[in-house]
Amino acid sequence: MAATPNTSVRPLGLTEAAIPIAALIVLVALSYFLFGDEGAKGPNQVALVMAALVALVVGRRAGHTLDELREAAIASVGTGVSAIFILFAVGALTGTWAMCGTLLTMVYYGLQLLSPNYFYMTAALICAVVSLSIGSSWTVVGTIGIGLIGIAVNMELSPAITAGAVISGSYFGDKSSPLSDTANLAAAVAGADLYRHLRETLWTSTPTLAATLAIFWWLGEPGDFDASAKMEMIRGSFGVSLLNFLPLVVVVALALLKIPPFTTIMMGALAGALLAVFMAPERVIAFAAAPDLPAPLALLKGAWLAIAGGYTSTTGYAVIDQLASRGGMESMLNTIWLIIAALAFGGVVEKAGVIERLVAPVLAAARSTGSLVTALIGATVATNIVTADQYIAIMLPGRMFKGGFERRGLAPVVLSRAIGDSGTVTSALVPWNSCGAYMAATLGVATLSYAPFTFFNLMIPLVSILYAFAGLRMLKR
Repeated sequence: MAATPNTSVRPLGLTEAAIPIAALIVLVALSYFLFGDEGAKGPNQVALVMAALVALVVGRRAGHTLDELREAAIASVGTGVSAIFILFAVGALTGTWAMCGTLLTMVYYGLQLLSPNYFYMTAALICAVVSLSIGSSWTVVGTIGIGLIGIAVNMELSPAITAGAVISGSYFGDKSSPLSDTANLAAAVAGADLYRHLRETLWTSTPTLAATLAIFWWLGEPGDFDASAKMEMIRGSFGVSLLNFLPLVVVVALALLKIPPFTTIMMGALAGALLAVFMAPERVIAFAAAPDLPAPLALLKGAWLAIAGGYTSTTGYAVIDQLASRGGMESMLNTIWLIIAALAFGGVVEKAGVIERLVAPVLAAARSTGSLVTALIGATVATNIVTADQYIAIMLPGRMFKGGFERRGLAPVVLSRAIGDSGTVTSALVPWNSCGAYMAATLGVATLSYAPFTFFNLMIPLVSILYAFAGLRMLKR
């Protein structure tokens, strides 16, 4: 039997709609003022929960029942379950790849082949090519990105700039690949043909990527770099073999076969565990620290511990131990806590009608094509901030602005391109958004530290607005 609609609900006033957003901004700003980057380890989560309570009060005053608002929060958290499991898989992968030597092998060959002069540019380009091939920024960041951060640390380069390069390249592919879920979603919401959408996306993405690569090349640090001592430490403590790349090959192959991200990354984690058991059993047994167990059980315990709690390196070389001690599903718990709190807030806010009320006057005020695209991009970025979910940020503004684009006679690909140029890329810039939380947890760099260097993500919404005001590629229906 269908649920009876709640007829007592009234539209929110503009001031009412602004209250939960103002509460979120004040509480999160206070959290960062008091705790800095440590805010992501609990204070930010508390801020989001308190802001959700404020939104609950606003929604209740508007006529929604507590059951309706609670169900909205639960449903919103449900949309993040996939991201939560991917986070667990990345934690497991990082732990087993650290133990089997895949991470250090990536660092070893990176130190041998890359130069500080062009490292940032190369990192962005590598991630762009791989992400375009497999359509997943999360997979690229969780595998190649971790290795590039390790190389940067050993080259004494900036982890924040490196993270910005990795994320910039990864999101170029994420919004431009036919295998990308966000590209498919943007096209579907706008009613555009996927391949027409991808062709139009390249009009804004390609020049922005070129400018991004130029900036990263300029940021390169010229000078001689002697990596021989660190490479010798890696060889002596972990060994180096091309076989150590097998887990990475497994991940890339499964991604190209369009296997879902959680399965792909988890299989890569298990491949790392098996590689460690066969290639370095003494290391796995030592990590298990269970001398009374038979060797097979000790190997199982060591691999299990790396998946659950991460690997701890004890080579005696501080640089190596710092790089190889990481990972585990446990390491992702703070990030998952943040995502759950943010999605609950976003669910209550969406149910209460906050986003619609705040966007309505902006949409009504858009008098030109340029101002319409600007309003859409602003609404999409705001939705990414408020609802903490890039899928909602793609779908909700897309539905709200579709009629406005149709009335101006604009082709669906104009709407889908603008959504991709904003909703997909800006999600990684919000600390409590599932994407921003994932990037920070995976790369070990706080969102607000890497955000200023994600040049592709920062520039492409502005490029999209520039195209709109200049009348470039504003195709008609």
